[in-house]
Amino acid sequence: QVQLMESGGGVVQAGGSLRLSCAASENIFSISRMGWYRQAPGNQRELVATITNIGNTAYGASVKGRFNISRENANNTVYLQMNSLKPEDTAVYYCAADRSRWGSMNYWGKGTLVTVSS
Repeated sequence: QVQLMESGGGVVQAGGSLRLSCAASENIFSISRMGWYRQAPGNQRELVATITNIGNTAYGASVKGRFNISRENANNTVYLQMNSLKPEDTAVYYCAADRSRWGSMNYWGKGTLVTVSS
């Protein structure tokens, strides 16, 4: 069972930046995929970004070019650098992980709230 804990959420003005962190309870090099998802009120959970244990990344269309996902194996942490934030980025951001390269993520954090004010 992989435990994930997010941090770094908060309130930021539109155009600003924020960095989220996700600390895992075990060596993340053994975890094939980690990623960030978000859910705004009334909306379905959507993909933000994922990264594999060999560094391959993927991004949701709405954040491509503005957000950057990275991982630091030594600290068992995955980061999400969010730049040029927009009010529509307001959501609860969840960290997720899975040992397989395909399919649904099996491990989830409790989420951290990001609020972007206009």
